[in-house]
Amino acid sequence: MTRFIALTLAALTAGAATPRIHSTPAAPRDVRLIGRWDLTLTTPNGPAPSWIEIDSSGRNALVGRIVGIVGSARPISEIIVEGDSLRFAVPHQWENGEGDLRVVGRLQGNQLTGRMTFPDNTTATWVGVRAPRMTRTGAVQWGAPTRLLSQNSLDGWQPMGSSNQWVVSGGILSSPKSGVNLRTTRTFGDFKLHIEFRFPKGSNSGVYLRGRHEVQIEDDYGAEPDSHRFSGVYGFIEPSEIAALPAGRWQTYDITLIGRMVTVVANGKQVISNREIPGPTGGAIDSNEGEPGPIYLQGDHGPVEYRNIVITTAR
Repeated sequence: MTRFIALTLAALTAGAATPRIHSTPAAPRDVRLIGRWDLTLTTPNGPAPSWIEIDSSGRNALVGRIVGIVGSARPISEIIVEGDSLRFAVPHQWENGEGDLRVVGRLQGNQLTGRMTFPDNTTATWVGVRAPRMTRTGAVQWGAPTRLLSQNSLDGWQPMGSSNQWVVSGGILSSPKSGVNLRTTRTFGDFKLHIEFRFPKGSNSGVYLRGRHEVQIEDDYGAEPDSHRFSGVYGFIEPSEIAALPAGRWQTYDITLIGRMVTVVANGKQVISNREIPGPTGGAIDSNEGEPGPIYLQGDHGPVEYRNIVITTAR
C-alpha cells in the first residue's frame, strides 16, 4: 500500500504544473495626491478655511486627516481614488446636521478642486493648494518686545463681528460673556508671545497663532493631557502634562512659533517642545499658512480675561 501511494503521488506531481497564487494587482496610486493641502471654501458667508492631509497605507491604500471649518483634525479611514479624482466621508463633528461630512475632489495641475457636502446637506466648492513647508534657515534674530495691550482702550485690536463684548480697563482685557472673537490689527510671522489669562470655573477660550493655530485655554485643572485640552494645539499636539492652575487664578503661556515649529511653556513648565503644527485648526481666519497673521483671542466660548500681552518678533 505504501509503495502504491508513493507511486501515485509521484505521478500526480509529475503531471501537474506547479501551483501559483494569483493576487489582484495593486491599484495605482497617484503620488501627486499625497501630502498636505490648504483648502479655501466658497460659502454664502465668504471664504472659509479647511485642510486635508493625504498619506499612503500599505501597498495601495490612501488614508488621511481633515480639519473642517470648525472642530479639530479627524481621521479619514479610506480615500477612494479613481483616476485623478478622490472621494471620502467622515462622521460629523461640530457641524449642523446628523449626516457625514462628504468630500469629492479632483487633481487639476498643481491644485485640488472639489465640493464639500456638510452633515446638513448644504454644500460648498473648494480649491486646495499644497501647504508650504515654512522651514526657516539659520538662527533667529529677535527684535525688541512690544506690548500689544493698552491700559484703557482696544487700540490695536479689532472685534471679529458686529457686536463687541470686549472691554479694556486698567490694562485688563475682558470678555464678560460669550460673544465675538478679537484679533490684532497687526500681523506677525515668527514670534515669541507672552500672554496672561484668567477665567471662571468651566470656561473656555483660546489663543490663535497667526490666526490659524489654536492653543487651547480651558478649565482642565487635574485632567489628563489631551490635544483638545489646556495648552494643547487643538486636535494636533498633546502637551506633555496639564500644567493648569485652578480656575479663577492668573495663568501664563509663553509661546514660540518659528515656521511650523511651536514651543509652549504653560505656567513656567515646558509642555510642548519644538513640535511641528501640521495645519490650521478649526476656527482659523484662513488657510494661507505661509502668510503672516494676527494674534486672535477666542471670545465665543465663555468669559475670559487677558493682561500683559507681549510679542517679540523675528527680524
